[in-house]
Amino acid sequence: MTAPEKTARDPHLWVPQRKVEDLEWFREKYAAERDKRLPNTGADTFQAIDFEGKFASFDADPHATGPRTAPPMTADLDMLVIGAGFMGISVGVELKKAGVTDFKILDVAADFGGTWYWNRYPGVRCDVESYVYLPFLEETGYVPTERYTRGSEIFAYCQSLGEQFGLYDHALFQTRVTDMEWDEDTARWTVRTDGGDVFRARFVSTQSGQFSRPQLPGLPGVEKFTGHSFHTSRWDYEYTGGDSAGNLDKLHDKRVAVIGTGATGVQAIPQLAEFAKSVVVFQRTPTQIAPRENAPTDIEWFTSLPEGWHGVRRASFDKCAMDRATADCDVDDGWIKFAKYQLGAIYEAGGVEPTVEQFMDAMERSDYEWNEMLRDRVDSIVTDPAKAEKLKTYYRTMCKRPGFSDDFLPAFNKESVDIVDTATTPIERITENGVVVGDREYEVDLIVYATGFQMGRTWTDKAGYDVAGRSGNRLSKKFADGVSTYHGFLSENFPNLFFLGFTQSTQVSNIANLIDHQARHMVYMVAKCIAEGIRTIEPTPEAEAGWNQTILEHAEMRRDWNTSCTPGQYNNEGRIDDKRSTLVGGLYGPGYEYFDLLRKWREDDQFHGIAVTH
Repeated sequence: MTAPEKTARDPHLWVPQRKVEDLEWFREKYAAERDKRLPNTGADTFQAIDFEGKFASFDADPHATGPRTAPPMTADLDMLVIGAGFMGISVGVELKKAGVTDFKILDVAADFGGTWYWNRYPGVRCDVESYVYLPFLEETGYVPTERYTRGSEIFAYCQSLGEQFGLYDHALFQTRVTDMEWDEDTARWTVRTDGGDVFRARFVSTQSGQFSRPQLPGLPGVEKFTGHSFHTSRWDYEYTGGDSAGNLDKLHDKRVAVIGTGATGVQAIPQLAEFAKSVVVFQRTPTQIAPRENAPTDIEWFTSLPEGWHGVRRASFDKCAMDRATADCDVDDGWIKFAKYQLGAIYEAGGVEPTVEQFMDAMERSDYEWNEMLRDRVDSIVTDPAKAEKLKTYYRTMCKRPGFSDDFLPAFNKESVDIVDTATTPIERITENGVVVGDREYEVDLIVYATGFQMGRTWTDKAGYDVAGRSGNRLSKKFADGVSTYHGFLSENFPNLFFLGFTQSTQVSNIANLIDHQARHMVYMVAKCIAEGIRTIEPTPEAEAGWNQTILEHAEMRRDWNTSCTPGQYNNEGRIDDKRSTLVGGLYGPGYEYFDLLRKWREDDQFHGIAVTH
């Protein structure tokens, strides 16, 4: 297999020149790279960090100033909201808008923020433009300081939302749900917590465990390491010094290992490289790296935006980035540049109405061309050819979440930074002194696990609690092989319990936009029930079965794509028939098909597919 000859080009050019002719070479190359990573894959090759057990120390909250001080509570509520990230905040705001004020928001963290409470590793930023990512920008009048704001700013913004919308009065932090049981006589959920609380709630919403439950690699010896180690979502600044902006001044004499080069590793590694004595990066699959293109916010431009701009900008971003719709989009970032490049290829291939064959050929060809440009960018930045080769990606663009960085690739030009390809020779074990790969032991003082979150386990495993529904039905049993809902919200035999997040919902680049749509849709149902005296709602068996069939059909449409991808979060680490991961078998089609479906369902105002009792 001989690589196609490259044409001359400016390696810093952002918009690539088309040059791919031999599609078969790329197909074979990508398949070979995927196959190297297929052995020993699947979600079960990761180890869960459970609330209790041998890895529980990795879950300790480094930000809390002490244990919970609130005494145990007993209360009857209209609604209990589990989770205080963007979803919990959005639900709280929408509940207040609907006149529902008898609610509580629970979270295991010590403040609002969710993902942005936990992820405070150095270099953390949003990878979607802050003007479409941050919620309630028009309502609050908040102006993000940068196009891609730092995690510390997003966390502070979450706190400000809690203050501005009066949500702290409804919040109970450092509190974990341990048990939930349906009481048919009172038509309420009894929810118990590790703080001794007992809540009897008419409705419950939960997004438990989506991006807050960290995981470790499934390697023997993790607990034997005698140096220091932590997961990136529980960053220990007492050990490293500095803060999320950098200045890790306690690492000057430390040898650091980083396991993982996904979106988190891409942001944290440059900071470690700048301050540590040495850094060795253990990488199974590289992340595609495009320019960050960050800049301070143009205040004059931002304040001149017309009323309603936020929803319009969000909608156009997702329509173009995910749906490949020819929508006008002013965002013009890496997501949109790639989408528009593919749209241009499709138009050149078949005009405004290409055939299926023309469409698929253009999508594939343009993807290879885009990646060729980014591989050239690696060569133009990384001076060591051996390192550069390890950092090049050979998979279709959306097989893994793209990365955007201006300092990740240059970090590997430091002599003190090395990279180990574990796709060819996997990590064998962790020892008392470091990491063993093949016949070499890398002795280090610190191991940083940038190994992501538990997406491939069952819903109840991730949440850390089970749910007993009507007639003793257990959610752990019903969801054992994957979630089962109607429109991603409600599940039969578990009345008045709403599931939010990636539970049979949709694919989006901007998760915050999904959250906004879900919160409004769920609160519409809750408010209607309260206003009309509806006692319980749950899907009819036919409606739930119909939605499951729709989800299955869409999953089958993605089967060839998921199979061709390198193992990763989006295809359950290469095990696409393991439906526990909602990212594999639990998502509907393009985002705005789903959002339009929900909008039309609300407009009908008939609760179609819902069994109602009064």
